[in-house]
Parts: sequence; C-alpha cells; structure tokens
Amino acid sequence: MRIGLLGTGPWARMVHAPALSGHDELEFVGVWGRRADAAKELAGRHGTRAYDDVDALLAEVDAVAVALPPDVQADLAVRAARAGCHLLLDKPLAATVSQGRAVVEAAREAQVASVVFFTTRFQTGPESWIASQAGQEGWFTARAEWLGAVFTGDSPFADSPWRQEKGALWDVGPHALSVLLPVLGDVRRVAAAGHGPGDTVHVVLDHAGGASSTLTLSLTAPPAAAGAAVELRGTAGVTTLPESSEEAVASFARAADALLTAARTGRPHPCDAAFGLRVTEILAAAESLLAR
Repeated sequence: MRIGLLGTGPWARMVHAPALSGHDELEFVGVWGRRADAAKELAGRHGTRAYDDVDALLAEVDAVAVALPPDVQADLAVRAARAGCHLLLDKPLAATVSQGRAVVEAAREAQVASVVFFTTRFQTGPESWIASQAGQEGWFTARAEWLGAVFTGDSPFADSPWRQEKGALWDVGPHALSVLLPVLGDVRRVAAAGHGPGDTVHVVLDHAGGASSTLTLSLTAPPAAAGAAVELRGTAGVTTLPESSEEAVASFARAADALLTAARTGRPHPCDAAFGLRVTEILAAAESLLAR
C-alpha cells in the first residue's frame, strides 16, 4: 500500500514517520506539512519526497496517516477520503461532533477503511487484556486515571495550541474511553463532570451495561505523580490494566497493520472513524457539563 504522511510536528517525527518508513507492507511515498521546510526536513530524513501541494500527495497514494491537530485532521481526512484514500488517523478524531460526523460520512461514501490510533488499543498486552475483560459479565464499576505532566514537565507537546485550549479531557480522555467502552459498553449518559487542579477534570459515566465509571484526566500532574491506571470491579473480582513497555512506534505499526487488513477485507476495525466519532460525542457532552 502506498501511503503519505500529513503533518510534521513532534508526534509525526517521533512515531508516524519511523513506523511508516520501517513497515514492510507500506511504501512511504511522501510528506506534506503546513510548514514546507519542516516537510522537506522530515522527508529527507526518511528518504522520501516532500510535497508542497496536499492534493498532489493524495493523488499518488492509497492511504494517508495524519499527525495534525484534531480540527485540521478532520478537514483533511474528509478531503483524503473523497480522493479515495484509506485513513490512519490520530485521536481525537475531531474537535467537534459535526467535524467527526463529516469524516465518518466521507469515509462511508468513498468506501475507504479507517483506523484511529488509540495507543493503548494497539499495545499487545493491554489489547489482550481489554478483549478478555470485554468477554466477562457482571462489571459493577471502573475507574480510569490518565495523569500526564505535559504542562509541568519537559514535554515536546507543551507548546501545542490545541492541547492548551482543549486540555486533558480531549488529549488523554480518548485513551481512557478507548479502554472502558469495549468492556463496559457504550455511555448512556455523562452523569457528572467537574474541574480539578490546572486542566484536571473528573468525569462520571453511566454505561449501557449497567456499570458506572469515573475518569480522572490531567496534563498538569506533578511529574512524580504522572501515569495511567484502569481498574475494573465486578462479580469476577478486581482486575487492572497491565502496564506496557511497548514503544509507540511499534504500536503505530500495528495500527497500520489494522488499516491494511480493513482495506483488504472490507471489515471495519473496532477503532474506526465511527468509534472515534462516538468518543468525540462523549467528550463533547462532558465539555458541555464542565462549561456550565
């Protein structure tokens, strides 16, 4: 499969480009970015071509990987789908529900495959654990804590305007939801949402399976307190999400594998654009509560 990369920021440099250039079943055709000099530098590092015109890149590939802010990603994903490109997207899918719906509709109309890269869902150990817990019944409650130190430590993402605007809810909230939804079922209602220190938020969810869950999300945690944890409690007892040492490049390569499979078989992946839209809808509902 011929694939192009849209984006030249830290995530594109650290994860997307190395995974695409090193993948045995992908031909890394080129890079487009909003800064031509950055696109040229990144393309040169991986022995591929920099494109000044995004439509020219879309015309020469079968798929695109996108490493851009969610509002930019959504608009370009629609454009790519209409050009017949399969979509390897990042979380969150979009900055608004309407943008997310446009991506889903464009992918459906063009009959292209889509995969949204929720990192935990493509890590071997956590993925197996999620599948195992999803097969269990009787879950009573769950808690998910995703505490980052992006704004309090030395992070390459601290200067990201969209993270500064949207905060932890939209940056790490998708990770928590990507673990909880397949196990506890869809969210019937965002029951409550409140602010904590910095950009920290607390969210309470009512799930279709009858369980409830709580999310604590932050990008302003003290570095010593940073980390992620998910705990489930139910009739089967107590279980926690296993830690993973898998590098993001390897996980992203597995997401590319998933896109290849979805494109070949025509069967949607569980983390497709429709799932990304559902996550966006839940985030928007929580954001609405927080704004009141």
